[in-house]
Amino acid sequence: MKSKKIIGIGITAVIIAVIACFGIKFYSDAGYYYTQIDNSKVEQIQSNGGVIDFSGGMSYSYELVSYNEKGKPKTVKFGTEKELKEGAFICLTVKSVQGVVDWKEVQYNELPQEVQVRFTAPQK
Repeated sequence: MKSKKIIGIGITAVIIAVIACFGIKFYSDAGYYYTQIDNSKVEQIQSNGGVIDFSGGMSYSYELVSYNEKGKPKTVKFGTEKELKEGAFICLTVKSVQGVVDWKEVQYNELPQEVQVRFTAPQK
């Protein structure tokens, strides 16, 4: 009887540890990707008139090749409320489970060196 109780407590502890690890990864695992806006690849999201809006209130969807700090490419899809400025450089905050959670416009000279070589410097 006592051994069954100990096994039950052990299994419960393992389950709690797994859930805690997943929760930590879910909320803290973020990477940064950099891309340049190409409005030929934007898609306007049409509301389907449903009660639940799965677009998150976003009107436009971009799917662009982006690069991490080491220059490794990844196709990233994200939504915006407005069409972004053609040619602008942006930094995307990407979480493994949630996808893009934030983005901000950056200047070319703010891009990591490994990312700068992937894009043409803007003419002044």
